[in-house]
Amino acid sequence: MFENIEFLNKELFWFLLLLPIAIAWYVFKHNKQSAELKISSIEGFKGTSSFWSKFKHILFALRILALTLLTTALARPRTVDVSTKTKTTRGIDIVMAIDVSASMLAKDLRPNRLEALKEVAADFIDGRPNDRIGLVEYAGEAYTKTPITTDKSIVQRSLRDIKYNTIIEGGTAIGMGLATSVNRLKDSRAKSKVIILLTDGVNNSGFIDPKIASELAVEYGIKVYTIGLGTNGMALSPSSINANGTFRYSRQQVEIDEKLLEEIADATGGQYFRATDNEKLAEIYKEINKLEKTEIQEKKYYNYDEKYRPLVLLGGLLLLVEIILRNTIFRSFV
Repeated sequence: MFENIEFLNKELFWFLLLLPIAIAWYVFKHNKQSAELKISSIEGFKGTSSFWSKFKHILFALRILALTLLTTALARPRTVDVSTKTKTTRGIDIVMAIDVSASMLAKDLRPNRLEALKEVAADFIDGRPNDRIGLVEYAGEAYTKTPITTDKSIVQRSLRDIKYNTIIEGGTAIGMGLATSVNRLKDSRAKSKVIILLTDGVNNSGFIDPKIASELAVEYGIKVYTIGLGTNGMALSPSSINANGTFRYSRQQVEIDEKLLEEIADATGGQYFRATDNEKLAEIYKEINKLEKTEIQEKKYYNYDEKYRPLVLLGGLLLLVEIILRNTIFRSFV
């Protein structure tokens, strides 16, 4: 009941320290005014004690209680109801360009590179509730999996559906993946536009040069974070396809064009990262999440309900009762 009550003028409660002094003075004064008479017997005075003369102390009690209530009222008790309204003041549009070439099935990450990426990317998407996010797939060519949208359920469903397939031309067309991502963001009116481009290889396909694509990103004010995915050295990677359509694996050298990825990131004001295992990949996405913060404006509304009025009325009523009693029933005893 009293949890939300606050006092605007708490310092006025110091006046309550005067009340014990007033009570002590009243008791001292009452004892001093009481006359003493020594007699051999009080037999003749039995039954003559007045009830009202003893009950007169209630007048002082009423005054003390009234002063306590009035002091509390002066301290301005009130309840506070706080409501919060948040508003996104700086939206970010993000496109995640994901390499889906056969090499993404390499097992140097658990259970493979593509599945490890999907798990980390899903957490990243959940952590961006106020931004629009889209997905681009690329291998030897590129296409938009999901246009930028605020509907995270659609993005998450599309992310889960991403897998290696033979429909997309084989190879790694980094320029195509980047150019397609730029195309999704070039007309965006967001304050900040970001591409997270991930690959595990070198640019060996496509008809758009990655450097030309990065220049387009600069022209449209798009920042590109690039991620090279794969361990250092050798990795168990797909080498050929069996008759039943499954891959045959062998240990192969991991080759990532880190120089190109660094140049793309530097040219666009982004940053290059290297993910050699699941933990490092998760750390990279967390770092990007910190670097690209959405500005949120929070407004708090305070609704105050003053509670001093009932205390003033009750305190005033007690003083009035005390005055009336003092000048009527107790007039002969005070």
